[in-house]
Amino acid sequence: MSTVRALLVANSIDADPGFVGERLRHHGFAFDECLRENPGEWPDLAGHDLVLLLGSEWSVYWDQVSRKVQAESALIREANRTGVPIFGICFGSQMISHALGGSVQRAPRPEVGWHRVDSAFPEVIAPGPWLQWHFDVFTPPPGWEVMATSPSGPQAIRSGRTFATQFHPEANESMLAAWTAGSDDLARLGLSADDVMAHTRDHVKTSRPACARLVDWFMDEVAFGPL
Repeated sequence: MSTVRALLVANSIDADPGFVGERLRHHGFAFDECLRENPGEWPDLAGHDLVLLLGSEWSVYWDQVSRKVQAESALIREANRTGVPIFGICFGSQMISHALGGSVQRAPRPEVGWHRVDSAFPEVIAPGPWLQWHFDVFTPPPGWEVMATSPSGPQAIRSGRTFATQFHPEANESMLAAWTAGSDDLARLGLSADDVMAHTRDHVKTSRPACARLVDWFMDEVAFGPL
């Protein structure tokens, strides 16, 4: 299998693409890292066949990250304009909406932990449970297809060669061990790190193959399928 290259956009403390990266590597992808803190050091989009946008602790509307958000927005718009496929996760889905004509706002009800989603295409997007960890929600750009929802808002959207999830299909045990360690988010919501990790060990048994099916569909139908 020949190697194809993807830009991986992530924060420096959390650049693990988890199960999504694992399955994209199965499809022959290698990653060039784009750390959100240093957009001036990103490689060019030219020569890359995919953009993968990971989650973040940031909000797109924070003044202190506005220049970084502008840089990521420009990358998203260029990829969208030139037909380079995009897969966005959590903050990545919010960035896609922000960059392409939707909006992002504080969630009326945050979702943290393992939750089910209401999927219009359960053969593609399993109902879960999927890992959620977000305090913002997005309104999709006009005309985009909403493929899954939850009480908080859209959970999966697509248009053209771009697909995004609010939930975290990439989430694995090592990732959650880092996220739950001393997390103020869990304490504020009355959640236990031990309980979240116990649920993680149980649910990754099904989320990992469900993620593989999702990535396979993305590759066949969105990224490189007919429009």
